[in-house]
Amino acid sequence: MHDTAKGQIDQAAAEVYDEYFVPALFQEWAPQMADAAAIRAGQRVIDVACGTGVLARELMERVGAKGTVVGLDPNPGMLAVARRKAPTLEWREAPAEAIPLGDGLFHAALSQFGLMFFDDQVKAIREMMRVTKRRGHVVVSVWDTIEASPGYAKLAALLHRLFGAEASAALRAPYCLGDTKDLMALFEKAGVANAKIETRAGTARFNSIRWWMKTDVRGWTLSDMIDDAQFERLVFEAEEELKEFTTPHGNVAFPTSVHIVKAVKS
Repeated sequence: MHDTAKGQIDQAAAEVYDEYFVPALFQEWAPQMADAAAIRAGQRVIDVACGTGVLARELMERVGAKGTVVGLDPNPGMLAVARRKAPTLEWREAPAEAIPLGDGLFHAALSQFGLMFFDDQVKAIREMMRVTKRRGHVVVSVWDTIEASPGYAKLAALLHRLFGAEASAALRAPYCLGDTKDLMALFEKAGVANAKIETRAGTARFNSIRWWMKTDVRGWTLSDMIDDAQFERLVFEAEEELKEFTTPHGNVAFPTSVHIVKAVKS
């Protein structure tokens, strides 16, 4: 699979990702994920495809000093940032399809916005179930369709017009599991019979159009596709094309939609 489809970025992009993407898109979902998994003090939990660790840090606050959190990710750039921000957590470099830990070790296994990028999504779900204790929770979040995030739908169209199909596809990649029938089929194929999907509304927030463009270009796989001159062209065009998403103060806000899948291991 191409790095674009797997969400693989280097450490420089991971730093931008953590500074810009996390507060804009991901921070609001970490507490909701922890709630969905019923995380309590003293538990042992794993964050699969942890990225720079926003969910893992939330989980650590929930489990407390007597609990344990393991953050797992195949991307060394992401993990370098995660380790710097939370050096006391246990970080592991490994793919979701081959979690290097034993059976039934965790009270809960969670994955926030990672499933879309796994090479073998069914195997990854099976691995999360394998490392979870009986009656433990497996919770996964994915983005709804790109049409449910109107700012990104319009940005994808702008990228296609300016830079072609590959750039547009890179932005669309995270939305590939927006169809709930396809999403549920993955869990059924993985042998998870009791999975339930809840769709929740959120909000993407950026300080400005330029801030938004920097987030998606410099903090994501587009960083290798768009040079400095092209970036300035994008900002210029976006100021006009995407102005409907700006507030009178110049901030950006638009709706997002997320599917949270919850299952209990029997």
